[in-house]
Amino acid sequence: MSRDPSQDPHPGQNQDPDQAERPLLVERLTDDPRVMVLTLNRPEARNSVDMSLARALFQALADFDADPDLRVAVLTGAGKGFSAGMDLKAFASGDLPFLEDGGFAGLTRRPPRKPVVAAIEGFALAGGLEMALACDLIVAADDAQLGLPEVRRGLVAAAGGLLRLPHRIPWHVAAEVALTGEPMSAARLHEVGLINRLTPPGGAVEAAVALAGTIADNAPLAIETSKTILARAAEGGSDLTWDEHEILTRSVFESHDAREGSLAFAERRPPRWAGR
Repeated sequence: MSRDPSQDPHPGQNQDPDQAERPLLVERLTDDPRVMVLTLNRPEARNSVDMSLARALFQALADFDADPDLRVAVLTGAGKGFSAGMDLKAFASGDLPFLEDGGFAGLTRRPPRKPVVAAIEGFALAGGLEMALACDLIVAADDAQLGLPEVRRGLVAAAGGLLRLPHRIPWHVAAEVALTGEPMSAARLHEVGLINRLTPPGGAVEAAVALAGTIADNAPLAIETSKTILARAAEGGSDLTWDEHEILTRSVFESHDAREGSLAFAERRPPRWAGR
């Protein structure tokens, strides 16, 4: 079933009616309570980020990390697109949506421990693309446009896009995105490996939720440790030493879930993960 990106709430989820006017919608799937859907809810401003949205997203992600029943989050936008980045009108009046602990939008500098899947319809521009890059996987409608237009406004992409993009796609493609300021199609970015899944328009959330469910089927501690190692190896100049790698992986091999996974395999039954 495809989704009309102009319609909210998302089907199959519980939504508090009082959330309608909030900058961020926080929803749990009714058919998979391990998955949380976070919806940037400023469609009248192209889901641009002001301080109220940054604080709401930072708190929601902290709650997500702290909840042992939640395994994966999906981040998307209400209305016609994912996000156009920083709210420039708010910025002009002194509203700079960077948090000391989380960076831009409360996300880009310090993403959560658990996986986040970005679901992009329409557009993800400037800080919107940088938010998607801070997620672990990206699903996008095939007609979506993504880009870093900051240079066309006398600005620089300052929320991690210039740090992350060259590690995700070929250098010259990253340079084209960053230096021309022109948007690039989701189809092209899927071709070079930035986007995990392409969907017809309106299908990004459904596909992202399915991908989140596949991740959530796996052992929580193993997922979080794998994410930690991947992130440090890819974006920290490979600052993770083999000794640190061994410490991280040993803690998983010695966990309850490692034993449970082996037993479940031997007994030909689904594993019952405990997250420890």
